[in-house]
Amino acid sequence: MVRESPSLLAFPTIIALHAIGMGLLVGANAAMDFRILGFASGVPISSLERLVPVMRFGFWLNATSGLLLLLAYPTKALTNPVFYTKLFLIVCAMVDAFLVRTEVIQENRGEDSFVSNRGKVLAIASLFLWAGAVVAGRLLAYTYLFIDASFEKY
Repeated sequence: MVRESPSLLAFPTIIALHAIGMGLLVGANAAMDFRILGFASGVPISSLERLVPVMRFGFWLNATSGLLLLLAYPTKALTNPVFYTKLFLIVCAMVDAFLVRTEVIQENRGEDSFVSNRGKVLAIASLFLWAGAVVAGRLLAYTYLFIDASFEKY
């Protein structure tokens, strides 16, 4: 249904929701990371906790829409190493986001200006991991190798 339907409620809507979820998740994460790195120093670090619900919503929107996209093209994704690279980067980025939240944001309740070097390294890693996941996701559309039923490569 997702792949074959002529309705705008099928594939185009799902891909649009995936992009919106990505913008919410990665955008909120980037805002958090840049603040930790010293940008927008007037914003208290502890206030970054308010971005967590936005990030959660973006994650679940992406997980749901991503699953629907996977169901539309399972062979295309599941036989592509770039898909697994994307998933690996997302898992690493989520672990990094958890560490940023617990070690930087929640630890800065009283001292809103100091960020340890470890916190800055986690923020830089987060930016690279999310950028890598987004790039890998975009490359999925261009890195599929068709294999027919007789397993001959075209």
